[in-house]
Amino acid sequence: MRVPAIYFYYLYFLACLQLRLGLSYLRHYSTAPKPLQENSTEDVKLPVNPLEHPDYFQVHNLFTVKDLFDARVHYGHKEGSLNDYMRPYLYGSRLGHLIFDLDITAEHLRKALNFAAHIAYRGGIICFFNRNAMNSHKVERTAKECGEYAHTRFWRGGIFTNANYQFGAVTRLPDLCIFLNTQNNILNQHTAVRDSAKMLIPTIGIVDSNCNPNLITYPVPGNDDTPVAIELYCKLFKEAILRGKAERMKLLQEVN
Repeated sequence: MRVPAIYFYYLYFLACLQLRLGLSYLRHYSTAPKPLQENSTEDVKLPVNPLEHPDYFQVHNLFTVKDLFDARVHYGHKEGSLNDYMRPYLYGSRLGHLIFDLDITAEHLRKALNFAAHIAYRGGIICFFNRNAMNSHKVERTAKECGEYAHTRFWRGGIFTNANYQFGAVTRLPDLCIFLNTQNNILNQHTAVRDSAKMLIPTIGIVDSNCNPNLITYPVPGNDDTPVAIELYCKLFKEAILRGKAERMKLLQEVN
């Protein structure tokens, strides 16, 4: 009796299927009970990767748009001092002074706070910068309270770009620079902004209407000189950094 050719194709198909799927194919059609799994993946809680979470440190609830309004973050400089790169962040003008769109400011500020929290979570070094003498003490106190560093005096060129020669040893540069104002004066940009960009150090900067945001990694459009606004920025960045460090301590305790 001659066996049809289709029978051999059927046997070949089954052999290939068994090689690919192993015993799962046979077990699926078997009447024998399935063996019990000792460790079910449903009962195991997998750790969450902070980088895959849109807001792992919950920085979105640190402030509201009304908080920004009450802190006068929306006040810009006069119309004649406008930097053209700041036009997308403006809402309009009133009595000759520019007004920021606080919805845009809130979005940029939350991104900056989230990034600062991630740097703190990774154990990075964070340095605050400010050249306004009226707010320098407040900035230094904020950096001290969250265990980081601050520089509020004249910035000597080459501290970042030629650090090994300046300090006479191999020097670790900061992992993040936070500029609470990015200008040395009305016309000149803070030299550390340029040096940070040269050394590929990420930066967060409060950029007023007369500032150039191009060299800032995370620009935050808003008022950069009013004390109540600076106080709000200090409070928010301190809380974001402390949240990142708290999560880091929790992780290290779980590992150990």
